[in-house]
Amino acid sequence: MRVALFLTCVNDTLYPDTGRAVVKLLTRLGVEVDFPMAQTCCGQAHYNTGYRHEAEPLARHFSEVFGDYEAIVTPSGSCGAMVRELYPRMGERARAKGRGGGLAAALAPVVPKTYELTEFLVDVLGVTDVGAYYPHTVTYHPTCHGLRSLGIGDRPRRLLEAVKGLELVELPGADECCGFGGTFALKNPDVSAAMGADKVRNAESTGAEVLCAADNSCLMHIGGTMTRLRTGMRPVHIAEILARTEEEVAAV
Repeated sequence: MRVALFLTCVNDTLYPDTGRAVVKLLTRLGVEVDFPMAQTCCGQAHYNTGYRHEAEPLARHFSEVFGDYEAIVTPSGSCGAMVRELYPRMGERARAKGRGGGLAAALAPVVPKTYELTEFLVDVLGVTDVGAYYPHTVTYHPTCHGLRSLGIGDRPRRLLEAVKGLELVELPGADECCGFGGTFALKNPDVSAAMGADKVRNAESTGAEVLCAADNSCLMHIGGTMTRLRTGMRPVHIAEILARTEEEVAAV
């Protein structure tokens, strides 16, 4: 199977190791992975900040870049939700404003074949045991876009439970937002910081070494809060856990 990696702006700029982990993991599972160099922002930041018309050229470009692939895989629930949930809304909004169905038609090909990483592993490849080894105690935070927009449910947990050496412990208040929310953290910094502190205190109460999530934007917020509170915990993207093998750990 030939798929395209949609890395996203945050990962490309700040967390390239997550992208490398996705490629290593999928390649190990027999998937041919391309990285289209023409990819740019999907338009989520513009759309969520109110610049919805300005997001349309970015959405069109996304469809042009990724439209010919069998599947589009992203290690980001928020950007995956932008394509799956909000691209159709963009098309309908353009139609409702009398601009015809051109935008909807342009975006339609990429909507059903865009997958968040754990969805792709479980639903498309049909695997939960990916041959990973991670000898650490981990607690899992389900991010809002993955939980509420994409409905990825227990897929990440099923993948983590199958990792050799990993002890998964329950996170109190797991379904509560961490407080990031993109520009929400800038517009409402005090509320955002308080929500982040609550999330970190709950994570710390588990005694886990690692807090895992499927979206680095949330992990960036949580990780910053962990540093300020000096917890000693580490935020780690699920792709980086699933990409590790026993041979690699032994070689370190």
